[in-house]
Formats: sequence, C-alpha cells, structure tokens
Amino acid sequence: MIELFKISFLPVTLLDIIDIILVTIIFYKVYTIIRGTIAAQIFYGLIFVLILSFIAQTVQFIALGWLLKLLSDIWVLAFIILFQPEIRRMLVIIGRTPLMRIFFKNDPSNVSDIISEAAYELAQIQHGALIIIVKSGGIRGVVETGEIIDASISKNLLKSIFFPRSPLHDGAVIIRNDIIEAARCTLPLSSDTKKDGRVLGMRHRAGLGISEIADVISVIVSEETGSISVAENGILKTGLSKESLRKYLNESLKKSNEKNFRSFLKGSKRN
Repeated sequence: MIELFKISFLPVTLLDIIDIILVTIIFYKVYTIIRGTIAAQIFYGLIFVLILSFIAQTVQFIALGWLLKLLSDIWVLAFIILFQPEIRRMLVIIGRTPLMRIFFKNDPSNVSDIISEAAYELAQIQHGALIIIVKSGGIRGVVETGEIIDASISKNLLKSIFFPRSPLHDGAVIIRNDIIEAARCTLPLSSDTKKDGRVLGMRHRAGLGISEIADVISVIVSEETGSISVAENGILKTGLSKESLRKYLNESLKKSNEKNFRSFLKGSKRN
C-alpha cells in the first residue's frame, strides 16, 4: 500500500485512513445507541483504556502495556455482560435495515395471521379499521401525516389503536414488514364512490385510493356492517372471511418478497 504521509515516525496509508473512518463510524453509532444510559459512562472508560493501550504500544511502555494487556484479556467478556441491553438494541436496529431484510425475510404468514385475527375480532364488534401493508417502495409522505408508532405488530396493539375511544382510531395504520410505523395517517381518496351498486364510505375510498397509487395492500373493516374488505392495485374485494383474508395476505406478501429478492439479484448482476 502506497504511503500517503507520515505523522512523526508513523507512516499513514489509504488503508489506514479507511480503517480509522470505519472504526470512528462504529464507535459513533454505539455512542448514539447508549447515549443517556448508565452504560455511556462505562463506554467512556473503555475508550480511555483503548487510547491508553494504543499510546503504550506506540511508545513501548512495557509495564503499562503489561497492565493494559491484563485488562484486554477480560474486556470482551465484561463488554458483553455490561452492555447486554445495548447490544440487543443494536442487533435489533441492524436487523431492521433494508439490506438485512433482503437476505433474512420475516415469515409473511406470521404478519398475515396477526392482521387477519385482528381484523376478524374488530369486525365481530363492528369497530372500523384501515390497515395499510407496504409491499415495496415508500409512502413516507403518508406516514408523516400520522403519529409515529414504530412498534412490533401485534393483534392487541391493532385492536387498541382502532378502539373507538382511542385518539388514534381515525385514519390508517401503516405496516412495513412486521413493524407498525404510524397510526392516524391520512390517505388519498379514490374517485370511485360505488362498488357493485353499493356506496363506498370514506374508509373504503381511502383504502382503495392508496392502493391505486402505491404498492400496498389495504385491509378495511366496516364500522357499519362489520364486513372485511381488501384493496390492491386499485381492485376492491369485499366480504372476506378470516381464513380467506389470511390466505390472500399470505400469498400476496410471499409474491412480493420473491419479486423484491429477484429485483435485488438483477441489480447486483448489473453492478
């Protein structure tokens, strides 16, 4: 590797600069995760020990280097024990990145089960609901119209959101993968006002409208009749049972996952 310059007697190459940048990014990301916690104080101490160890090796302080080596022999185990909650949070964040989701897909049947169960139970008590499942692409503008939730999907959480006295029950819930991104979101209305001679309400027009302009699935529960409908690609299907909704969601999400993975592979080959 070609030497770029020297700092005192230390030669610096391009590889050294890249190495320093990567380590800096990693330490910064770790700091942002643990900032404001008790573990942050321990993290500062760890940084100090690492800097001191580097200096000791550079100027060849034998005694100090020996002492720091004793600490370095146990620091990995201590790091895991002390930073267990933060490491778990960091792994969750990494697992939610788009790149990780390409290679490690969530089981779509789990999401389908939760949504179909929630929709069925809401329909039984005639609590209206509008659930938008993002398949590909982004609807960031829609998400920003609502309240950010950013929580793992669950049946009870969906039922709580659409409880009539909940401040979040009006509008739509946006779900991406297995995360509820936002609630109380405003959607564009479809220009269609009737379906098979029946007048469409605002909830159905909103669910149909977003499906006309984005790659999503809209699950709609009628507050008036307790019926379950689904809209995709501008097509509205009504009168679904719990099992038919589960089957529909499962098949559609599986196809979407396969399509996204093939698109990723094609893009990689072109590069």
